[in-house]
Amino acid sequence: MNTCKQIVLAVTGASGACYARRFLERAAALEGVAVHVVLTDTAREIWRHELGCEPPVGLDDRRFDAPFCSGSAAADAMVILPCSMGMLGRIAAGTADDAIARMADVQLKERRPLIVVPRETPLNLIHLRNMTTLAEAGAVIAPAAPGFYTRPADLDTLVDSFVARILQLAGIAPLAAAYQWKSKE
Repeated sequence: MNTCKQIVLAVTGASGACYARRFLERAAALEGVAVHVVLTDTAREIWRHELGCEPPVGLDDRRFDAPFCSGSAAADAMVILPCSMGMLGRIAAGTADDAIARMADVQLKERRPLIVVPRETPLNLIHLRNMTTLAEAGAVIAPAAPGFYTRPADLDTLVDSFVARILQLAGIAPLAAAYQWKSKE
């Protein structure tokens, strides 16, 4: 029996490729975790623009025979990081018109963890209603809003702290003490 946790990292066309890259690096380094990446075409363009490098090779977002598109092959957890409002809306509406939306639909119907990281501001009423729909269906909505209470020294540390929280929400790594709230003593 395979005891390796199967994690899907879906990257959509929203700004925030630095989060996706760091999640992939951290999750792939964990023992007993297999990360499967799926990117939209727009995500690939944004990755190149924001990070100045080629995105990872991943599953084809246009293929419905991709792994994890069936309830009989649901992932242990799925993280959509970052999640565009277009993708969030399609998932909330149940359209499942591409592999990412279908995989998310499978996660919800199979009652498996789905962590959605929207990266948009400001939010309009449609965004808020779509997020509410997904939360009511069982998804965790974790906006890309890192905490500053850890007093991050630089952007990399800020990204690390947020990604650590997403790894915890996905159930694949405990939150390191460095990223936990500490009150003044």
